[in-house]
Amino acid sequence: QVQLLESGGGLVQAGGSLRLSCAASGTIFMVNVMGWYRQPPGKQRELVASISGGGELYYADSVKGRFTISRDNAKNTVYLQMNSLKPEDTAVYYCNAAITPVQGSSLLYRYWGQGTQVTVSS
Repeated sequence: QVQLLESGGGLVQAGGSLRLSCAASGTIFMVNVMGWYRQPPGKQRELVASISGGGELYYADSVKGRFTISRDNAKNTVYLQMNSLKPEDTAVYYCNAAITPVQGSSLLYRYWGQGTQVTVSS
């Protein structure tokens, strides 16, 4: 079994910063792509940023220049540094990871964290 444990959400004023963390634990051989999604109230979940095992980055247009995704492969952890936060960034943020559980397997499983609330006040 694999678990993704998120931390770092909270309430912040517009213009402020928050840093989210997500640590994967359990039966893990390799963690491939890791990413952050968010789901604003009444809207669909959307991809915010992702980082591949080789460090390839993706950012949604709405967060480019403000958010930075990074990872620590030794700790199976992904981070999301969020600066210059706006009220429209308010959402539940979910960590996602594509994981190969055992060596020699070609199977890739996607896991989700439980979500962490980020609220940006104006």
